[in-house]
Amino acid sequence: MADVQQRRGRRIMMTPQERDAFLRTRRTCRVATVGRRGAPHVGALWFCWDGRALWMYSLTRSRRWAQLRHDPRLAVLVDDGEEYGELRGVELSGRAEFVGEAPRTGEPCPELYEVERLFPAKYFGMDRMPYDGRHAWLRLAPESVVSWDFRKL
Repeated sequence: MADVQQRRGRRIMMTPQERDAFLRTRRTCRVATVGRRGAPHVGALWFCWDGRALWMYSLTRSRRWAQLRHDPRLAVLVDDGEEYGELRGVELSGRAEFVGEAPRTGEPCPELYEVERLFPAKYFGMDRMPYDGRHAWLRLAPESVVSWDFRKL
C-alpha cells in the first residue's frame, strides 16, 4: 500500500492501527467504477481487509465487473456513524486486480488462501469458502488512502 500522507484533516485521521481495526470489522463497502462513456457506477459489496489490500467478492456478470475489465480504476468507501460526531470512514483508490478464476470454483490459488479463510468466517460463520459459480475476487492494493474519525474532535 502506498504510504500517502493525508494533507487535510490530520487531526481526525485514523492511525494505521485504527484504520486496520476499522476495515477488519466493517461489513459493507461502496465501490465506484467508471463506465465506457465516463458515467460512474456505485454498488455495495462485502469485503475483507488483510492489512495491505481490500478484497472484494463480486458477481462476474455485474456492471461493476464489466466496467473494471475495461477500466480497472476504482474508489472504495467504507464508513460508519449516524450523528456528525460519530462519523468515521476510509476511502481507498487505485486499480482493481482480478485474482483466481472467474467465476471462482475453488481451484488452488495461493494468493487467495488467507482471504478465503477470513471471508467465510466474517460473513457466514464458516471455516470453508462456499463457491456459487457466480462470484470471483477483486483485489485493491490502494494507491491512495484517506481516513477520518470525527470522534477525535
